Amino acid sequence: MSKSYVPSVTELEAFVACAQYGSTVLAAERLNRTQSAVSRSLASLEDRLGVMLFDRVRRRLVLSDAGAPFLDKAERLLADLTDASAAVIAFGGSSAVLRMAVLPSFGRSWLIPRLPGLVREMPGVGVDISARLHPVDFREEPYDLAIMRSQHEVPGAVAEPIFTETLVTIVSPRLLGARSTLSTEDLLTLPLLQQSTRPTLWLDWFRESDIDPRHILRGARFDHFDMMIDAAIAGLGVGIVPELLVTEALKAGTLCLASDRRFATGDHYSLILPERALTHGPIIAFRDWLLREISTDIGAGSG
Repeated sequence: MSKSYVPSVTELEAFVACAQYGSTVLAAERLNRTQSAVSRSLASLEDRLGVMLFDRVRRRLVLSDAGAPFLDKAERLLADLTDASAAVIAFGGSSAVLRMAVLPSFGRSWLIPRLPGLVREMPGVGVDISARLHPVDFREEPYDLAIMRSQHEVPGAVAEPIFTETLVTIVSPRLLGARSTLSTEDLLTLPLLQQSTRPTLWLDWFRESDIDPRHILRGARFDHFDMMIDAAIAGLGVGIVPELLVTEALKAGTLCLASDRRFATGDHYSLILPERALTHGPIIAFRDWLLREISTDIGAGSG
């Protein structure tokens, strides 16, 4: 049998450590191996590839022209292997794993607080959640589903609207004081927290008011709604956010509605499923749970 040219993990680890520390002695300390074992792994790797990966300069290892580009690939291979191993360990007892990409604020403010209910309803199913602002390419990325604002069509996927975005204004009870709500004049006396990725939200809210935009657009800026929610809770000013993201905070009393008014933006959030997942049992079960939970929250908000 011919000798394989594919390196072993031991060889790659020795190579990367030597590149980082410039010495087999220091690399051995880092890897908790003997210096001779590291030297053998490095020699074996160079023999396997048929190239010298290091130049020996004054008793120091310096990457050669062949070794320098190989280092980046070796580091990525080891990192990917570490991630894959950790995932297998994390989900080793699960019958299935749902890998989902969700908008950061939706994930933190709405989805994660409700995960205990999902776990009770779907025991044995693991969840792997990534925060994502941009569309998912299910052909290239290993996600089972995504929850996004519906701005783009996703090739090879089906988007199902799950709720229409309705904005509300929020304020801490401390800033609201004895008032039940804030008038337009009251709002303009307080800092208006800004969403930097959607900078016109306050302009849209005050569209029918003859107010100088300079008064509307002054305030601390945040690029995620969940950061704005935290800032409002801390008393930094008045926020403007999708109502669904603050149902729990409003129930708990950590936030109050600054105004009874609600503003429908016309945007909607969608559950996006790759076509290959449309008949997959755990994904369909998640979809049913998601729609039921959102329907409950919308009903509570309108009530």
